[in-house]
Amino acid sequence: MKTYQPIVSVVFLALLIGCQPPAETPDEISNDLPSLRAAIKEKKSAYNALGKEIEELQERADKLDPNKEVSRSLVTVAPVEQKDFKHYVTVQGNVASDDIVNASSEVGGRIIALKVDEGNYVKKGALLAKIDLESVEKQIAEVEKSLELAKEVFERQSRLWEQKIGSEIQYLQAKNNKERLEKTLETLDFQLTKANVYAPISGAVDVVYLKDGELAAPGAPIVQLLSTSRLKVEADAPEDLLRSIKRGDQVSVYFPALDERQEVRINMLGRRIDPANRTFEIETSLSNRSGLIKPNLLAEIRINDYTEEEVIIVPLELVQQEVGGKDFVMVKGGTEQEPMAQKVYVETGDSYEGNIVIKSGLNVGDQIITVGARGLTHSEPIKVTT
Repeated sequence: MKTYQPIVSVVFLALLIGCQPPAETPDEISNDLPSLRAAIKEKKSAYNALGKEIEELQERADKLDPNKEVSRSLVTVAPVEQKDFKHYVTVQGNVASDDIVNASSEVGGRIIALKVDEGNYVKKGALLAKIDLESVEKQIAEVEKSLELAKEVFERQSRLWEQKIGSEIQYLQAKNNKERLEKTLETLDFQLTKANVYAPISGAVDVVYLKDGELAAPGAPIVQLLSTSRLKVEADAPEDLLRSIKRGDQVSVYFPALDERQEVRINMLGRRIDPANRTFEIETSLSNRSGLIKPNLLAEIRINDYTEEEVIIVPLELVQQEVGGKDFVMVKGGTEQEPMAQKVYVETGDSYEGNIVIKSGLNVGDQIITVGARGLTHSEPIKVTT
């Protein structure tokens, strides 16, 4: 009986229309504007209602017609595979230098010549500044004069002592006085060599603290030298990464200002937790062949904090969720001749950068629908395209 249902419906519709009072013909309608507009509105309403009934009947007839081709949604599929899942965290840090050295004078005095300016590059041992040691020179001249007398007194006292004239104490005092002045002169000569301040390392002059004519105190910095050949990145990592980070681990360092990335290793882990922010210090070495990396440059350290081997990973956008909160994906089901969409409920795990781990629900080799999955229903006919 179901085979003849469309025909019966059409016959019933015809009888229903035939039993209705005959509609007015155009000639019977009053020839005034309100009547004509009302008639047009009534005819359009009847026409639309009849069109909807015809469409419904046609759909029912198409479903029962074995020769009618079924409408299929176009989709693209991909096989489900197992891969290693890696999760990363990013920690911000700053570039620092191992070689930041202050050049200072060991003796105090006025700077009479400053040989460098900020930004100059100097080599190790280069002359940076000269200190006025005129007072030391005058002390040397004074000691030299006293030493002349001391030597003369010692020589005479030695001759007298050889002749057994005078006491031994007089001889020893003359000898001690001469030797003391010789040592004093040696010390002053050594101080005089400290008039020149030399570069302790090769690098750029980062800061000039004192200028020509200013007084330099012993040990006070005159210039600061910075070497950019040995750089490092320092960062504070949250304490929950203590189990994830080890010395020697490879990490990725990215410099946003330079759009440059380096693969380096962690060479130092802090031994204490900062109680203020619950972090510990980490440090990595850097290569600065381009010379563009500068101290205090912002850096981002990408750290692998979790790895799971041989798991099923799918794009996050393929996982849909029902109103009740259940996650599902659409896969290819049915047969090769009659493929259809199949809803598969899944249990998800961690996600990172657009990918998510599927703990259960999918198997290796399943054909997951990657394009056209949104809007599909379970058992809906599909057509796979490449």
